[in-house]
Amino acid sequence: MIKVDLKGTIREYEAGITAAEVAKSIGMGLYKSACAAKIDGEACDLRTPLSQDCALEILTFDDAEGKHAFWHTAAHVMAQAVQHLFPGAKFGIGPALENGWYYDIKADRPLSTSDFEAIEAEMKKLVKADEPIEKKFITVEEGRKIFAGQDYKLELLEEYAEKGWDLSIYQQGDFTDLCAGPHLMSTGALKAVKLTKVAAAYWRADASRDSLDRLYGIAFPKKAMLDDYLAMMEEAAKRDHRRLGKELELFTLLEEGPGFPFFLPKGMILKNELINYWREIHRKAGYQEISTPIMMNRSLWERSGHWDHYKNNMYTTVIDDTDFAIKPMNCPGGILVYQTQPRSYRDLPLRLGELGLVHRHELSGALHGLMRVRCFTQDDAHIFMTPAQIKDEIKGVVRLIDQVYSLFGFEYHIELSTMPEDHMGDISDWEVATDGLRSALEELGREYTVNEGDGAFYGPKLDFHLVDAIGRTWQCGTIQLDMQLPERFELEYVGEDGQKHRPVMIHRVVFGSIERFIGILIEHFAGAFPTWLAPVQAEIIPITERAHAYAAQLQDKLEAAGIRAESDTRSEKMGYKIREAQLKKIPYMLVVGDKEMEEGTVSVRARKEEKGGVMSVDAFIENTLAEIASKER
Repeated sequence: MIKVDLKGTIREYEAGITAAEVAKSIGMGLYKSACAAKIDGEACDLRTPLSQDCALEILTFDDAEGKHAFWHTAAHVMAQAVQHLFPGAKFGIGPALENGWYYDIKADRPLSTSDFEAIEAEMKKLVKADEPIEKKFITVEEGRKIFAGQDYKLELLEEYAEKGWDLSIYQQGDFTDLCAGPHLMSTGALKAVKLTKVAAAYWRADASRDSLDRLYGIAFPKKAMLDDYLAMMEEAAKRDHRRLGKELELFTLLEEGPGFPFFLPKGMILKNELINYWREIHRKAGYQEISTPIMMNRSLWERSGHWDHYKNNMYTTVIDDTDFAIKPMNCPGGILVYQTQPRSYRDLPLRLGELGLVHRHELSGALHGLMRVRCFTQDDAHIFMTPAQIKDEIKGVVRLIDQVYSLFGFEYHIELSTMPEDHMGDISDWEVATDGLRSALEELGREYTVNEGDGAFYGPKLDFHLVDAIGRTWQCGTIQLDMQLPERFELEYVGEDGQKHRPVMIHRVVFGSIERFIGILIEHFAGAFPTWLAPVQAEIIPITERAHAYAAQLQDKLEAAGIRAESDTRSEKMGYKIREAQLKKIPYMLVVGDKEMEEGTVSVRARKEEKGGVMSVDAFIENTLAEIASKER
């Protein structure tokens, strides 16, 4: 008999029982909804036997790793369907993604969206057949026979064998794939499937190699869930920041600088308002702002570890026979600032904030509007402190992040990522750092989930995943504890005992990338920003040409008061002008004619209202300034 820990409840079973059978013993509801399992923290198939005492977690579609197994299985089913329709197809890789999956495939002709209906129909046949899925371990010789003619699979097989990895295959009916899993028990759980797009992708992301068709898809256990997802995606398309960014004249992306966004005048207003807000709250929270060079020499990046671990993502050049790199991160510069003078325990915590422009080389296929770029402004801060100050500093950063996300109406959840296998430093240091993060959250009463083994190599971290207006999740804020860079750079402070000590360092961002955060805000608000952020806060619309002079005077008065205003003096009908202002998402339209001129008033229409009210100019200014100052949503 073995003891199985089911989230704190201990049950005894005969050795050899599978995770699926344990799920069935708990209840048929859990058994039917189970997608995969976790044994002692490691994700695996439900068919995995339990041979000794262990902790077991049954993963359903509600769990991230359960979804991963579900979508990974769907990728195999799609590949099987393609194999039936295109018998000569060759298969690359087919991983699960955050939402759905993709599979890289080379058929006897290019695949397109016109093939989706036939592929989906074949997938539904395979789902209806509820084919059992089996896992087998193989030798490299067996693999060469199984995947004869499948060039991409054979390449992966040889690579995995050379690395000494266990080789395993998954089989369902007449389809076999080289895969580590985990997967579902059978194909029947994939009740609702949908292919979403196809794109070209080079094999192994190498432009000198074959171009394959990358088929993307999504699947759910229930049709209603698929319908909800497709409705969300339709809404997301309406909110696409790339389209709205162009329509609202915020930014542009040009061939002369792929991955390097150009911010237009209205976009710069939005960006600068965010930066002004950032500076305001950081000044109040005791941060000092610094600016470090955009380019520094190789020796710095070697010392920080970036030259060895991140060089392929860095832009480099040579100056006076010395290698230099454009910074991909701000932290080494912040460390050099710390080192500019001797530090005492009385100086700590030292909070240094930087809006640093960083550059990272991303593959062209990964670029996506403002969400994935090659150059962005990171709202970094580095806090240098004593070990005793860890908890209070973490609490301060959590409060700051909460303040920002609450302002924009984002709900969020926190994830604590712990020590990975390839960590640096002593385990005792990791325990101190992790306990500091955990206890700070618990004292603040914050709920969090633990992501075991997913910390950075230099320290544990907290990640903040915010939820936007249509339910999508974005990882933006992060707090990382680092005891390794202070060691590498031999940072010191003089303690109360008069001796030299090593400080602890926090890396943290709130917005993350300001450019990406702007993209998220565009989609979150569908371009209809709160008044304080709106590039144009009031559009003045004269009814007749006689009111043009009054409109100009009104615009001057609003701008003098600190309200961003424009006048639409085109010879168009008033209804057309109002509709244009609504499409531009301008918060307020001020309609003026003879009556308003005589009375010194404005007829106010809010962005989403058909009718407005008449008020004095001074009253409108007072109300709008109060709204801007409070940063109301």
